[in-house]
Amino acid sequence: MNRFSTIAAQLERYGLDAMMVTSQPGEFYAAGFYGEGIVLVAPGGTRYITDSRYLEAAQATVTDAEILAVGQGRSCSDLINEFLDHRKINTLGVEEDYLSLAAYRRYKSALHASLIPAGRLLLDLRAAKDSGEIHCMVKAQRIAERAFEEMLHFLRPGVTEREAAAKLTYDMLRFGATKNSFDPIVVSGPNGSLPHGVPGDRAIRAGEFVTMDFGCVWGGYCSDMTRTVAVGQPSEEMVRVYNIVLEAQRAGIAASKAGVPGRDIDAAARQVIRAAGYGDYFGHSYGHSLGLEIHERPNAAPRDETPMPAGAVVSAEPGIYLPGRFGVRIEDVVIMEEDGCRDITQAPKELIVL
Repeated sequence: MNRFSTIAAQLERYGLDAMMVTSQPGEFYAAGFYGEGIVLVAPGGTRYITDSRYLEAAQATVTDAEILAVGQGRSCSDLINEFLDHRKINTLGVEEDYLSLAAYRRYKSALHASLIPAGRLLLDLRAAKDSGEIHCMVKAQRIAERAFEEMLHFLRPGVTEREAAAKLTYDMLRFGATKNSFDPIVVSGPNGSLPHGVPGDRAIRAGEFVTMDFGCVWGGYCSDMTRTVAVGQPSEEMVRVYNIVLEAQRAGIAASKAGVPGRDIDAAARQVIRAAGYGDYFGHSYGHSLGLEIHERPNAAPRDETPMPAGAVVSAEPGIYLPGRFGVRIEDVVIMEEDGCRDITQAPKELIVL
């Protein structure tokens, strides 16, 4: 599957004769394949450039494109310029968010066209997922949830954060994932106040919260979820804070639908936490889009005024973090629809006490 015609249809809107796709997620989105290659899309055709390591796989996978490999005296720039010259291309869009300064300078010096920052072309297309993309994300989510179920039988006093993180990774791979969406976060007790804490050798103790933030990739697409569980009986304050976070998440989900700016979704959840007296302990945004990458756009954040497109897949992850004591975060993933949203996370989120 490829999206060459979809990209080509947007070129005129961005004032481009062609688009050059160089990023890993952009390449996969455009060509349905990742071979450390370059995709050139113009109204008159598409060229996919890779090297000998990926040539055979590209020929078997990439359709509706001329597939060429560097070598035999032809550099990547030579193959790009051949495409540009043949189609009389003057303005070439590039993904400025992914190009290093050094790469940009090399292309600017070597290519026979003006380079135009046009990363939004692909990012805007990627914001709304189609049914095939959603299928992959649901599959990735189910794999992560199976790993979570296994974790509920594994966590106990004495298990270290690092051991728990390793088991999450092992189980997601065992259940069919290609890789992690990101390095799992497993933090316990006072480390739970670190929203992006790094799992260490700290052993879990009875009466503590354990927060686990993890996800995996299936079919090129990411899942993401967070659950906070109690190992042993939690205190009354811990239960109260947990329920506030859960109420905040439900408020954000209720406010989520296509056409609503991300800041309004964030505000709906944030108001619950603020009204409970914990506003100073919720510092990050309510949610972010995800897909081929774990962080995409638009976001459900205080300053994001972008209306959510139908098909956007967005995390719902409010939290409260009390420094040096404990933290709570609960994260689902929802799909924005015209009349609301669909939560694709099925794992239980009422407080689990192990």
